[in-house]
Amino acid sequence: MRKTFLLILLSTFLFSSMEIMLKLAGSSFNAIQLNFLRFLIGGIFLLPLAIHSIIKKKLKIDRRAIGSFALTGLICVLISMTLFQLAVMYGKASIAAVVFSSNPVFALLFSYLILHETLSRPNLISVVISVLGLLIIMNPFHLTNPLGMILALLSAVTFGFYSIISRKVSQTEHFDGVTITSFTFIFGSLELAVLMALSHLPMVAEVLNQNPLTANFAMIPYFAGINLNTIAMILYLGIGVTGIGFATYFIAMERSDVATASLVFFIKPVLAPIMALIILHEAILLNTWIGIGVIVVGSVVSFVGQRAVTAENTMVHEDYLETIEDEGERADQAIATEVADVKSELDRKEAAVKNKSLSKSINEIDD
Repeated sequence: MRKTFLLILLSTFLFSSMEIMLKLAGSSFNAIQLNFLRFLIGGIFLLPLAIHSIIKKKLKIDRRAIGSFALTGLICVLISMTLFQLAVMYGKASIAAVVFSSNPVFALLFSYLILHETLSRPNLISVVISVLGLLIIMNPFHLTNPLGMILALLSAVTFGFYSIISRKVSQTEHFDGVTITSFTFIFGSLELAVLMALSHLPMVAEVLNQNPLTANFAMIPYFAGINLNTIAMILYLGIGVTGIGFATYFIAMERSDVATASLVFFIKPVLAPIMALIILHEAILLNTWIGIGVIVVGSVVSFVGQRAVTAENTMVHEDYLETIEDEGERADQAIATEVADVKSELDRKEAAVKNKSLSKSINEIDD
């Protein structure tokens, strides 16, 4: 358990520093380009672990699996993480971090709608509390930067959707979390590469350059800006945050359970704004602090509820195993008794046959 919590702490730190590093790197790289680079590096970094898992489980990457990875790559990398990168670029890193950390709430809703999983009372309460916290942070009646918040919220919703789709892929294709993540990142990066190639078409670039909001999507570079001053930042984002961060998160989940691993997104809303305050000097308003507190409460309710459900399922499973064991012992005793009866009957018949044979032999001698 101690190693599991160390993995969770490492993952939490790496995830909490993500928005800050993206904000710092945003001054040297195009937002889409940065997404492409970090997920390509992260996917390649996780690839050896994925290949090891595939060989160990004797799985195959067939046409259906490729289609699944293309879908998860589209949702996670191309849509969700691009929206997140833009949220960090157009808004505050601290706000983006807090809003994005609400993605487990949306995952709960999608699990109910798509996987038809039961939405327990604690989870339902958590959803209501977390939405209230988001509204307090966003302060819809006094919005100062609606674009950044809306992008962050859309990113959280789509990432929650990705979480459920990847879980369904795991159930149907039997790949573990690290394998799905690695190929999701690689396929998503390739899809981003195609989008970046389209931005170099003269007609497309001309249309995009006509609007200041879309100008950043014209002529997106692939590797421009990588030099001795920025390579460490790119490697930290790709290997550290994206590769090791996700790997430790999924390993912690496999060592424990989803509820325990989700502590990452419960601690991040508190840690990320503090790191943004210290490093980026981003002021944290009172309503943001209140909203963070409300979201943390909602997360705790969800965590406690999930732990209770896990404990209940474990008890039911143990009771089931005990019942099976008792029934097995009774069945063994019944079979042993039946075998003993059959053996006794055979011995009796064998003795009767011997006695009959002996009597016949004596009669023959007398004659």
